[in-house]
Amino acid sequence: MRELIIKYKSVIKFILTFLLVYVVLTFIYKFYLDFSEDAAYYPDYITNLVAHQAEELLNAVGYESTILPHANEPSMKLIVRGKYLARVIEGCNSISVIILFISFIISFSGKLKTTLLFLFAGSVIIYLSNLFRIVLLSIGLFHYPWRSETLHTVVFPAIIYGMVFLLWMLWVNRFSNIGKNK
Repeated sequence: MRELIIKYKSVIKFILTFLLVYVVLTFIYKFYLDFSEDAAYYPDYITNLVAHQAEELLNAVGYESTILPHANEPSMKLIVRGKYLARVIEGCNSISVIILFISFIISFSGKLKTTLLFLFAGSVIIYLSNLFRIVLLSIGLFHYPWRSETLHTVVFPAIIYGMVFLLWMLWVNRFSNIGKNK
């Protein structure tokens, strides 16, 4: 057994580090959600911000949009040209995906400065990709409402998770201690 632990030490370290960081950040995020019942930023500040930024981007590209708090659930209604298209829920704010991204990067850490810069830059890239994903989904739903299931469950998750995967591969191959040891 000891030989297996020694042989797979780096794998075990990766798994334990990943799980520890993921669990800690998830608990912090859950704590944030539990205590973010500010009426000015319904349902929570980050989801509210993402919804309003999506509204601004849609308006900027010529799709007259409005964001309204949903009366029956913790979400924001997205209305484009008077048509209720979608709701922006907590899961749409990209924080859970950013937590996953951060957990992986820390598990394959490199130099401290490089790791911190990559965490920041990658989180911003994921956030922006998610924002553009919401805008594209909204435009897609406006023009092709009969494709809503495919757009929401296949195409648009592929955008955000594809971006995370590309960032992970860039990190492992260029910046992490593992990539430099090749």
